[in-house]
Amino acid sequence: MSENLPQGPDTTPIAATPDKLRQAGLRPTRQRLVLGRLLFESGDRHVTAEQLHAEVAALGEHVSLATVYNTLHQFKRAGLLRELAIEGSKAYFDTNTSNHNHFLLESNGELMDIPGDSIRVEGLPEPPEGMKITHVDVVVRLSKD
Repeated sequence: MSENLPQGPDTTPIAATPDKLRQAGLRPTRQRLVLGRLLFESGDRHVTAEQLHAEVAALGEHVSLATVYNTLHQFKRAGLLRELAIEGSKAYFDTNTSNHNHFLLESNGELMDIPGDSIRVEGLPEPPEGMKITHVDVVVRLSKD
């Protein structure tokens, strides 16, 4: 990447988002670029569709909530995001797609990565024939004293 490109907040070149989308097999449409820049140019993030929709609106961009949901799922299928179902119907999307675990601050629903390999899961069942385990999601719930 060229060092002369404008930089995002996490020093990711702004031009990286279109390239990232193309490498994932996605056409860089206006909506995908707006959402991709919010997601990928400020470090690892955990967001809900509603949070991302509010961020887009704050920028003065018009992207419907349905489009935000559809785009998040397209990014997930392309391997750019990991989806975490928390508390039943609430889904968070994580830009860190590595196999890792999370703290959930119950008072405000904030998700935080648990650093390193500090959690070990033993005694996993054998998956059904023709299947493999891809992730084990552990969510450690926190509350303030």
